[in-house]
Amino acid sequence: MPLLLIPLLLLALLAVMLLSIPLMIFQRYRFGTARRRARAWVISINIYGVAFSTIIFLVSAAVSNVWIPNAFSYAAVGFVCGCFLGMIGLAATRWEMRPQQLHYTPSRLLVLSLTILIIARLFYGFWLGWESWNSTARDASWLAGSGAEGSMGAGAVVLGYYLVYWVGVRRKLARSLRKIAQ
Repeated sequence: MPLLLIPLLLLALLAVMLLSIPLMIFQRYRFGTARRRARAWVISINIYGVAFSTIIFLVSAAVSNVWIPNAFSYAAVGFVCGCFLGMIGLAATRWEMRPQQLHYTPSRLLVLSLTILIIARLFYGFWLGWESWNSTARDASWLAGSGAEGSMGAGAVVLGYYLVYWVGVRRKLARSLRKIAQ
């Protein structure tokens, strides 16, 4: 009887994880569109964190190019597209100057679009990976046909967006603080 509890416990844990994904996505969207005060230390942590993640991601994509054809090129193109989206996001952000403070509210449409892009690519990647795994011959690699390069491109879009966005928020904060000091 105790051995039967282990698979049931693992199944219950998997069910909880799967059922919590929609809630986590909703919370991520809500947080991503909330009005926030621009704080230099928070922005700096975000810039350095995203920059570090981007470097690791692009190096991983370059290494993955051995097993996944075009992985690095998809990641590079996705990163550049994300950078352009970041510029659009900065232009669409609502800025509010208060005495000694800067508040910003990101564009709901852009955050929703990025969220939907990642969700759609995640599910499509799972489906494509499953199909590739089931239809690939025993001696061939299923990873090459799994669509992983597209998923890497979608991930790079998000990294490019947030890197440019946080650098832009930092510049806007610095400019607004200089105006206040004058």
